Amino acid sequence: MSSIAERKFREELASLLQKVVLVHTSDGKNYTGVLSGIDTETMSMCLTNAKDDSENTMDKLFINGNRVFQVYTVEKGFDLRSLAERLERVFPRMVKLIEEAGVIVVMDKIRVTEKGIIEGRGPAAERVQKIYEEFVKEQSS
Repeated sequence: MSSIAERKFREELASLLQKVVLVHTSDGKNYTGVLSGIDTETMSMCLTNAKDDSENTMDKLFINGNRVFQVYTVEKGFDLRSLAERLERVFPRMVKLIEEAGVIVVMDKIRVTEKGIIEGRGPAAERVQKIYEEFVKEQSS
């Protein structure tokens, strides 16, 4: 696999960390839980607060990568691109989306992730925060 494709694959897997996933195993079993760890070499993974098909719960479940058949996201991912487009309407030509880093940069000084503003302050940052909060509220309803 090319190094760029391999890096992108690992980034996509990393984006699932701390999110609810459904793991379908080669023996036909399904487990749902929060993906709390993954070994990208072996595809072995750890789920916390896991449930199986029979609704049996497990605090932590480690699944050998040889058994992992498919992994599905259960939660809808944060739409960083749509947030960047909305910010672009308020701050024309001053918004950069850096997808591989999961960050939006506004006016070269305000940084926004799916968690909110991580860098920047002042009136412009307050406006970005308000747009972010409105966006999150709309996405959750």
